[in-house]
Amino acid sequence: MQSRATIRRAAVAATAATRRPTQCSAPLLVGAAHSVRRSVAAASVNVFSRVSVRGMATPPVFTKHAEPPKPETIKTSLFFTIKDKVGALDDVLAHIRRLKLSLTRIESRPSKMSGAYDFYIDFEAQNKAQVDNVVDRFRTFVEDVKVITGYESENPGEAANVPWFPRKIADLDTYVDHTITYGAELDADHPGFKDEEYRQRRAEIAAIAQKFRHGEICPRVEYTPTETKTWGVVYNKLMKLYETNACKEHRFIFPLLVQNCGFSENNIPQIDDVSRFVKECTGWTIRPVAGLLSSRDFFNAFAFRVFHNTQYIRHHSEPLYTPEPDVCHEILGHVPLYCDPDFADFAQELGLASLGASDADLEKLSRIYWYTIEFGLLKEGDELKAYGAGLLSSFGELEYCISSPEPKRLPFDPEICANTPFPITKYQEVYFIAESFKDMKERVKTYFEGFNRPFQVRYNPYTQQIEVLDNKDKILKYAHSIQGDMSRLSDALDKILQK
Repeated sequence: MQSRATIRRAAVAATAATRRPTQCSAPLLVGAAHSVRRSVAAASVNVFSRVSVRGMATPPVFTKHAEPPKPETIKTSLFFTIKDKVGALDDVLAHIRRLKLSLTRIESRPSKMSGAYDFYIDFEAQNKAQVDNVVDRFRTFVEDVKVITGYESENPGEAANVPWFPRKIADLDTYVDHTITYGAELDADHPGFKDEEYRQRRAEIAAIAQKFRHGEICPRVEYTPTETKTWGVVYNKLMKLYETNACKEHRFIFPLLVQNCGFSENNIPQIDDVSRFVKECTGWTIRPVAGLLSSRDFFNAFAFRVFHNTQYIRHHSEPLYTPEPDVCHEILGHVPLYCDPDFADFAQELGLASLGASDADLEKLSRIYWYTIEFGLLKEGDELKAYGAGLLSSFGELEYCISSPEPKRLPFDPEICANTPFPITKYQEVYFIAESFKDMKERVKTYFEGFNRPFQVRYNPYTQQIEVLDNKDKILKYAHSIQGDMSRLSDALDKILQK
């Protein structure tokens, strides 16, 4: 079954409530999407829709990220330098208050100039004219000021055309207040809409996620017996299908999650336990989120090997249906494969490509995400197996995608994926079959080279920062940093060949 959750992640950019047919229940896929009106650019991933397909219950499908309605405010970053003197910071803050800026971040560090400090501030502007006015005002009381995005270029015009993106993992904290919907905000067709106790519980769990910041221990949720019972219904239903329909990577990892993270029908795993295990496997971490993120925010986090995970659970009255991403969809559908090195590398490539990507390129990336991480199939010998989270969390579509003669099944090709629209309220009409996660990674890397972005990026795992490779000095520095690794690789090969 396809869940509206997948839909939402995939299409929260459009906001027209999806009407679900009256019968049918479905498990969760990827995000929640009660909003179907959207440009696929906004579409992201997660569809949980409940529709009757030839008499079958259609599983919900989620989409964890959806694009907010446009136009939006302009997220702007300013860099400026002030001389170190008594009251300097107070003066800056006073000017900011007079300008009535909506700050999302302010950060300082010692400047390269003697006796000075560099400041970075992020704020939301209504339009470019407001940005220009702020810059002009700042120039009257600071040493140096310039507008930056996540990309700082020697060509100001070039940088201005690049959407802001996070440069260090702590920048993901700015997304805490960017959720499109969360907590008790439920649509009228949500099973828990009229349940005040459920709405309050959702709000409590969302508030826990809202308080989380990078570097802290992931907050634990004490789930109620009713919530655990709901989880158990979904868990048992899907376990019966994993043995025959899930890819071998998923089948290999799942018992390890049972052993190390307490996966069972009687226990909803805690994000902190899961995140620690996943990090030991591939360096990815699981971060709590209060609700849906925009496609850009959701994908940007992938560059840092961070997956945003909701902690609340669907309404107990319909355990096999949910109109949004919940802990069942995330933990059972998404988490296992982030423990696989090749899949983890592939997912990070999507994140790196999203940094500073144009809206048009982000739309293409969203479709690739949809047809792979949400609804992808893998070839195993002469058989087909599912690896997409939308499939692995939807028992109806998990069977349909492999055994039904109705959908098309095509070899994975990022160019074709990027230009193929997808449905979010019914089973997929086409599935793409990959040879392996490693092959997928190489194919998308080549495809993303054609994106309209004036620079390349890399993730530095030691500093957990994004390095922009846009000039000779930076590229040479990068080359020197990997020279030692290449030397060790060569030495290791020599030793093996000498045996």
